[in-house]
Amino acid sequence: MLLNGNSSAGCQPLSCPCSDVIAFEKAYCEYRLNRIESALKTIQSASQQTDKLKELYGQVLYRLERYDDCLAAYRDLIRNSQDEYEEERKTNLSAVVAAQSTWEKVVPEDLGLREATYELCYNSACALIGQGKLNEAMKKLQKAEELCRQSLSEDSDVTEEDIEAELAIIHGQMAYIMQLQGRTEDALQLYNQIIKLKPTDVGLLAVIANNIITINKDQNVFDSKKKVKLTNAEGVEHKLSKKQLQAIEFNKALLAMYTNQADQCRKLSASLQSQSPEHLLPVLIQAAQLCREKQHAKAVGLLQDFADQHPANAAEIKLTMAQLKIAQGSVTKACMILRSIEELQHKPGMVSALVTMYSHEEDIDSAIEVFTQAIQWYQQHQPKSPVHLSLIREAANFKLKHGRKKEAISDLEELWKQNPKDVHTLAQLISAYSLVDPEKAKVLSKHLPSSDTMSLKVDVDALENSHGATYVRKKAAKLTGENQQKEQGQGEVKKKKKKKKGKLPKNYDPKVTPDPERWLPMRERSYYRGRKKGKKKDQVGKGTQGSTTTGSELDASRTASSPPTSPRPGSGAAVSAASNVIPPRHQKPAGAPATKKKQQQKKKKGAKGGW
Repeated sequence: MLLNGNSSAGCQPLSCPCSDVIAFEKAYCEYRLNRIESALKTIQSASQQTDKLKELYGQVLYRLERYDDCLAAYRDLIRNSQDEYEEERKTNLSAVVAAQSTWEKVVPEDLGLREATYELCYNSACALIGQGKLNEAMKKLQKAEELCRQSLSEDSDVTEEDIEAELAIIHGQMAYIMQLQGRTEDALQLYNQIIKLKPTDVGLLAVIANNIITINKDQNVFDSKKKVKLTNAEGVEHKLSKKQLQAIEFNKALLAMYTNQADQCRKLSASLQSQSPEHLLPVLIQAAQLCREKQHAKAVGLLQDFADQHPANAAEIKLTMAQLKIAQGSVTKACMILRSIEELQHKPGMVSALVTMYSHEEDIDSAIEVFTQAIQWYQQHQPKSPVHLSLIREAANFKLKHGRKKEAISDLEELWKQNPKDVHTLAQLISAYSLVDPEKAKVLSKHLPSSDTMSLKVDVDALENSHGATYVRKKAAKLTGENQQKEQGQGEVKKKKKKKKGKLPKNYDPKVTPDPERWLPMRERSYYRGRKKGKKKDQVGKGTQGSTTTGSELDASRTASSPPTSPRPGSGAAVSAASNVIPPRHQKPAGAPATKKKQQQKKKKGAKGGW
């Protein structure tokens, strides 16, 4: 809440600038000019702390993000003052609690504030978001929206546009919850609706633009470049918290990397690292940029230097280094880096990753060593943990798979000693002994329960008819009384299947006896005489390719001087042709002209189609 402190006109200047007469006015001017540190000094130098100074003191502490002191100041104000501004003080108090929950991850205490206004509902929702209770926070925001519409609609001078502008910050928080829940399309739509309203709050616009950039990531970079301009608006640095401004700068550096602006990315990340030397993200951004430039060795060296200087963040840095080594194909070096993270050596996820990587490299001894170290850690610190027993079982299975039977037997015996009633472990132990010592396996098999005790009460019909059963028994149809008697009477008599009559050929004549050799192939039958040769084959003569000759040409006895025979009807053309005999070399094939015409027609058709 901003106080309207108007200084009285005609005041004479005093020699002491921090006089009680002008302390509030001076501090308020410094606050409005964003000289927060100077305003704090002015308030603290005042000899008498009035209610106005205390109100301003709470605002200054909030801007300086000293939330514990701010909370104490507002509690003191609410306890020791009674005027018409009590509701505003409670709103500011709830805003401090929400800031603690969001930025300092402090579990907020129940202040017992009645959420009668939309400001109180909004701050309560922000506190719930800080705790990760997103569904409850969304309900609070919906309630805040209803209260806001009700309170503003009562004023006749307020238009619908004014109401939407006031609801913009509530809708922005709703979109943020949607984004956290993975509903990015809905969140993006709501963000764009708020931007179209063109709200005057530059802080709200900067936050929304930053969130849109995080949704775009390395896609739609041109839209992200436009949104970056909103984060650079004048006065943004005075509207947002330090962590919000830092997140915006991180996203600017990432956007520069995605758009291949290497120098800009280095500049931004170096600036961030100088502001927060212990922060992890600037170093990771620099390493990512080096990897994009294919300078993997330099990136690993940068991460190693940071891990040596800041041991608190060494685990996350070493995980990144291992990932880079795997990308380079140096799996063994990656395993060495992972095993150097002492606080993660015994974690099941780390054990699984190391065993998989060592198995890929066919280094079975190192994989077994990883199992052994993890089992020893749990044996010393958490011997009864289910993770401990699970690791022993996994180690035994791994050893059996790779032929280390004796080592696997010792692990299984340890498991069986801890739980002698575990039939599964006993069966595994017997199976392992059967490969090494069959006599020992027989002795241990006596500890197995009998088949009667192992029988389970299972409804077979229900199991077969279940949804996931691969075999479903068909239900028999219900029989009536008469049909049931018939079925019982005919149950013993087997039904004879009727033979189907064979199909007869269409031209079957029952008076004619069928051919006894009809089942044999035609060539194997006794009356087969071979295929008759065609007439055209007898008339083919020798000569040029494609030439045809008549029988008279092949017969030398029949020359042109021999007396002609009586012509047959219709053979006049043939006689005239025979009188003018053409040598074989000058003869044309019979079908040549027609074939040529057809080819020409095909060519024309093809040419026409091609055009």
